Amino acid sequence: MKRLVEIFRSSRKDEMYLYVDRARGLADVPEPLLQQFGEPTSVMSLMLEPARKLARADAAEVLAKIEAQGFYLQMPPTAEELLRRERAGETGERD
Repeated sequence: MKRLVEIFRSSRKDEMYLYVDRARGLADVPEPLLQQFGEPTSVMSLMLEPARKLARADAAEVLAKIEAQGFYLQMPPTAEELLRRERAGETGERD
């Protein structure tokens, strides 16, 4: 299953993103979530398929969530994830 998705960045929380079907936009995102998310800023559109590599999300899971609920919310990294990133940067490794 392929889908053209649009990704929005939160104005309130660094590294929080909403993935939605580009044709539907933010229509399926609940109003309370949009209020907490802040002003959504579009950062990119891309053709997403399950095998595509994403930096911090599993493409198959993103697609499944969009199909089921109309959006996928990517939360900011936890302190543990940030520490892992920092350590990987020191050694030149990637997740």
